[in-house]
Amino acid sequence: MKLIERAGLKALHCLDPETAHTLSLKAMTAGFVPLSGIVSSSRLATNVAGLAMPNPVGLAAGMDKNATAVSALMRAGFGFLEVGAATPRPQEGNAKPRLFRLTQDRAVINRFGFNNQGMEAITARLKARPSGLSADIPVGLNLGANKDSEDRAADFARVLAHAGPHINFATVNVSSPNTEKLRDLQGKEALTALLKGVTDVRDGLHRKIPVFLKIAPDLSIEEIEEIAEVALSSKIDGIIATNTTLSRDGLTSSYKGEAGGLSGAPLFEKSTRVLAQLSKLTDRRIPLIGVGGISTADQAYEKIRAGASAVQLYSALVYGGLSLVSEIARGLDARLARDGFANVADAVGTGRADWL
Repeated sequence: MKLIERAGLKALHCLDPETAHTLSLKAMTAGFVPLSGIVSSSRLATNVAGLAMPNPVGLAAGMDKNATAVSALMRAGFGFLEVGAATPRPQEGNAKPRLFRLTQDRAVINRFGFNNQGMEAITARLKARPSGLSADIPVGLNLGANKDSEDRAADFARVLAHAGPHINFATVNVSSPNTEKLRDLQGKEALTALLKGVTDVRDGLHRKIPVFLKIAPDLSIEEIEEIAEVALSSKIDGIIATNTTLSRDGLTSSYKGEAGGLSGAPLFEKSTRVLAQLSKLTDRRIPLIGVGGISTADQAYEKIRAGASAVQLYSALVYGGLSLVSEIARGLDARLARDGFANVADAVGTGRADWL
């Protein structure tokens, strides 16, 4: 399986990144990609904001923007999936090229700009996924706003109202650097109003689902404190830390000057420090999901020990393939056993001080 995967990755890396990404999703849905199946154990099984997960290793938003490969991804070893971002209306996103591999840095830069087929097409696929809401793993949707919207805050609520009945959780994404002024919505007043609009819609759904907030890594201590305050006073159910960064510190690739959000290995320390700061401020009153730079079981374990109840992957899959998911889940299980933890929850935050 590993040899086949390595050969496939080598072939994909001969293509431009966006073409390779599209082909990989098509190959997955056609059954050409070996999938490990769900990985779980008594230690790995966890619950985050009411979501029962067979393991805490999830897929971050962005890989399956249009929910075209959900059926296959549900069999790839993840404990939960997040698709999207979805905006009310379809949009093309930014001009190509807009995705760059920084191979020397094990990183990716993207400036997609919320390219997607719109909430109606995406919701139709989510509604039709195997087993519906009784699926083995939770499937959530990243909510976005149209670039030319006159009321971006209202867009998030609009997408949730349409898709809410067919997802297990939703994420408010105000942290993408690729839509002009979107990150302005992370300010205290704007964020409070936006989250109220989203949670009001959520509370009106027939089946109440968790709402998470995804934040940027490029925040000051004061801004992180404000976000923690807003999160705790609102009715959201968790925070995802973090999205991509605008920083280019320490990069060596020739693509390091490209505009957009940087993800992958260079983001690990920056995002984990934000995670640990949030963990200290929220003190387990709200669950955190750690994302940014995870490519090994040790790094997933570090995120959990810094304060995350679950983690997400994306960019590492570009270099390690989907087999990385089961490798990380099994490695995490071994580390929990080694350190005497009965479950993931027992390990959350135990190493937070190392990052503060």
